[in-house]
Amino acid sequence: MPPEALFRALGDTTRLRCLMLLLREGELCVCELTEALALSQPKISRHLAHLRDAGITDVRRDGTWVFYRVAENLPSWARAVLKATFDGNATGETFVEDLDRLKKMVGRPARG
Repeated sequence: MPPEALFRALGDTTRLRCLMLLLREGELCVCELTEALALSQPKISRHLAHLRDAGITDVRRDGTWVFYRVAENLPSWARAVLKATFDGNATGETFVEDLDRLKKMVGRPARG
């Protein structure tokens, strides 16, 4: 993965917010990210596709559910950047609000 791909992804607020939640939760479906970020499903899906195409996330389908997680094969330097980004921003207002909305979500899908 070229460094530009990771930093381009981190440079967008929506993608950064998605990655923060994925780092915290491990795996989330599109509907959970839509609820947590209070954004439309097409907007979330577009940003998740960008992350997937850049090799930053992996996708798992379970019936009609589509789950995203941080890619397992990320280079160690990229994982270190994501960890530092998460650690430095985990108490930020935007992330805390996103996480609160996620926790309040009713009917979250069961994990397979």
